[in-house]
Amino acid sequence: MRLEGRRESENVEDRRGMSTGTKVGLGGIGGLIIAGLITLLMGGNITDVLQMGMQEGGSVAPQEMTQEEQELDKFSRQVMASTEDIWSQIFKEYGIGEYPAPTLVLYRGGTQTACGQGQAAMGPFYCSGDQNVYLDLSFFQTMDSQLGVKGDNSSLAKAYVIAHEVGHHIEYLMGTLDKAHQRMQATNQTNANKYSVRLELMADFYAGVWAHYESQMFGSISDRDLQEAIDCAQKIGDDYLQKRGQGYASPETFTHGTSAQRMKWFKKGYQTGDVRQATTFQESDATL
Repeated sequence: MRLEGRRESENVEDRRGMSTGTKVGLGGIGGLIIAGLITLLMGGNITDVLQMGMQEGGSVAPQEMTQEEQELDKFSRQVMASTEDIWSQIFKEYGIGEYPAPTLVLYRGGTQTACGQGQAAMGPFYCSGDQNVYLDLSFFQTMDSQLGVKGDNSSLAKAYVIAHEVGHHIEYLMGTLDKAHQRMQATNQTNANKYSVRLELMADFYAGVWAHYESQMFGSISDRDLQEAIDCAQKIGDDYLQKRGQGYASPETFTHGTSAQRMKWFKKGYQTGDVRQATTFQESDATL
């Protein structure tokens, strides 16, 4: 993915080297973080992740950034700037109004959020309580080592991770996130998981819409870039991760969608670039 000469976002808060904070309880599902892309890695589940988020944090000593981290830092800021430019344009085109961009928070290990104590083990996440996207850059190393996601430090696969979380911000601005949370609070766990899947697939779709405009406006995405992003979507499907972690998949526990679903909705966003086709909540289970 070619980003040479592109601007870096100014909506960035760097908390690396700061204390991770003290114990903060995570509230009800209506105010919780929509977990990032690797929640179920190696057979884990959302309950385990939330319990980890409630543990008391320690402190993080200041560290010098490695060359790799410097590259990822710049890349992340450039991708955020791209999402700002593109979603501002989309909001204008569709007459939605001015686009209020989220803030990218970079941290190490753990950090306090309006949604509770965030942990790197949760992967990247969006918190609607403060409208921030939280990212520990070590997650990109996890993508390489644990998932074998192809691509260098400026790959579309890594940009997709950020664009997905910005997709949750779009859901929040559209009112979809709060409505889904209300429904999740009022139903059983199995149905709540189904709502979660539809939110995650919608965020994948919005990530695809961003990639559509990124390619159209800047010509920055090659066929190889696109294939790497689709490969990433395949490797973060609930069924793929559960089979890898525990040897079998439990569909009733899915919270992010299958590999096929995640690839489908990302590709649909990329191919159409039409935000009106974010119809994951209108689809039946069979067509989702």
